Amino acid sequence: MAYRKLGRTCKHRRSMLANLTKDLIMNERIETTETRAKEVRKFFDKMVTYGKDGSLVSRRKALAFLQNDNVATKKVFDDYATRFAGRNGGYTRILKLTERKGDDALMVILEVVEG
Repeated sequence: MAYRKLGRTCKHRRSMLANLTKDLIMNERIETTETRAKEVRKFFDKMVTYGKDGSLVSRRKALAFLQNDNVATKKVFDDYATRFAGRNGGYTRILKLTERKGDDALMVILEVVEG
């Protein structure tokens, strides 16, 4: 799978993406840059797919990625799995905002769509 390095080391990038994914799971809406949002969307889709599968292996994989956050994992497996049961993808939407003042990075809102 092709991915963006986002100017970070491997461990820092993985931690950042896991934290952004947890924020999206808990708040259902985050504001970030466009490139980060496009990467987080992939991981959120994977978490929802794990939730829809519902097996013990899927739960353990989700827990491992979400850094053993039981609350976020429970929300994925209980809330999102039932909400998106009849949907085969496209769980998030990206709404573009203006450029960030300091470095002109395009800011977006990444939000979970209604099931």
